[in-house]
Amino acid sequence: MVYSIQVNKFINYEGGVMKLSAMILSGMLLVAAGPVMAQADEAQMAVKAVNVGNKLCPVSGEKVSADSGMAPVTYEYKGKVYNLCCGGCIAKFAAEPEKYSKIAEEEVIKTSGGE
Repeated sequence: MVYSIQVNKFINYEGGVMKLSAMILSGMLLVAAGPVMAQADEAQMAVKAVNVGNKLCPVSGEKVSADSGMAPVTYEYKGKVYNLCCGGCIAKFAAEPEKYSKIAEEEVIKTSGGE
């Protein structure tokens, strides 16, 4: 009796994406791995977003802190996470992300002394 089962798994690593294939053919396990040349599933290619680290809300100018009495939130845009003082600022940030992301990044540069 001849039977086969094949499983493919995409693995993210620093140099890209690797496709790991395993096949069981008549009781023998065959495994192959190599770089993927074709575009892999978008979710598998996702890169973790980086927090910008802004301490002031770019929309309201308020301090981003749970101590302020508001519940701070974050908003992700172009692979970066921006800190907002509250949920009320999300819609404004989403409407003009270029404007508010620039404000947040300038604030981080200014407060870190790197003007």
